[in-house]
Amino acid sequence: MSAATSTKPSILHQPTAVWAIAFACVVAFMGIGLVDPILPAIAESLKASPTQTELLFTSYLAVTGVAMFFTSWVSSRLGAKKTLLIGLALIVVFALLAATSGDVWSIIGFRAGWGLGNALFISTALATIVGAASGGTASAIILYEAALGLGIAIGPLIGGLLGSVSWRGPFFGVTTLMAIAFIAIVLFLKGGAMEKPTPTPLSAPFRALARPALGALAATALFYNIGFFVLLAYTPYPLGFGALGIGFTFFGWGVGLAVTSVWVAPLLTARMKRTTVLKIALPLLALDLVAAAIVVGTPAALVVCVVVGGLVLGVLNTVLTESVMEATDLPRSVASSAYSGVRFLGGAVAPPVATLLADTIAPSAAYVFAAASVAVAFVVVLAAGRALRRVDDGPESAQVEAEAIGAGDLA
Repeated sequence: MSAATSTKPSILHQPTAVWAIAFACVVAFMGIGLVDPILPAIAESLKASPTQTELLFTSYLAVTGVAMFFTSWVSSRLGAKKTLLIGLALIVVFALLAATSGDVWSIIGFRAGWGLGNALFISTALATIVGAASGGTASAIILYEAALGLGIAIGPLIGGLLGSVSWRGPFFGVTTLMAIAFIAIVLFLKGGAMEKPTPTPLSAPFRALARPALGALAATALFYNIGFFVLLAYTPYPLGFGALGIGFTFFGWGVGLAVTSVWVAPLLTARMKRTTVLKIALPLLALDLVAAAIVVGTPAALVVCVVVGGLVLGVLNTVLTESVMEATDLPRSVASSAYSGVRFLGGAVAPPVATLLADTIAPSAAYVFAAASVAVAFVVVLAAGRALRRVDDGPESAQVEAEAIGAGDLA
């Protein structure tokens, strides 16, 4: 009994280095939704159009997506600690520059640099936690998923609280928190203790997309992510709330996403095939976006659509990225880089297209576009049934599930 107890994994008994990385993960995931509540304030203060402010998401996600194709190549040569620190340093520098900018185009450019830092950090953080954690892989996975969920949930809330004072507040907040995380990793993560991975070829993620199953899942994620980011990035405008109201709305969205990604998705995949879950959840998301198009003029109803969308998105995020890990026999880092790169590029397209459609047609057109994109993702899953057969062959290991969530759940 005592022996079993002593070897039981525990999330609470971790080296200081693991807690330092987990803290940095929370802040990094906060960056996804942090600017959401301050988009209208930036537009008003800097005399920018909604389409221009949506480019804050586009530049961030486009650079993150492109960088994801190369992060495994970089980290396999520099090692985990150097890659983490370079990523954190870039986020600190570009968040500070964004906070002190005086025009929207400068902020758009600095968000691009922020996206590069985020790609380097996030792509390396999970492997580092798993390698440094005590109590076994299971404890490391729980800790990482908790950091992911907490960051996604509180990012919009913190953005709303700081943004209610000034639109510059969230940028200064990220600068401070990431600087603390940088110092903590310098002090507590011992680089010599981390095993350096085998270098991967630069072309590996691109060649991976030629695999039918991985290519189909990447295409699915491309169109699905358009729906994700229309809901996240465009909705602050038709809501018409202040920064705090938007922050609380998307805090509810983030909590729903975190709960279903960590707890509900595993329950569903334990009872049915992953592709079956996708075939159920994708139409539900499309219907939710159609509902948002119908009630776009009623803020209270639109809030409900946002929160319900978060619940469905959490399931889709986890199941899609788990499927990527099962789809091929490629190294997980290569499969994740290829999939995540394509996925983020879909997110980069969505915000400015949504605002252009809303301006030229009607606000509801943005959500119709999002629903149609998710419907295309559903059709891809149906058409690729034979190629995706492998993703339903048995449960994944705990390590695979964690790496899937870490690599693919950033949007």
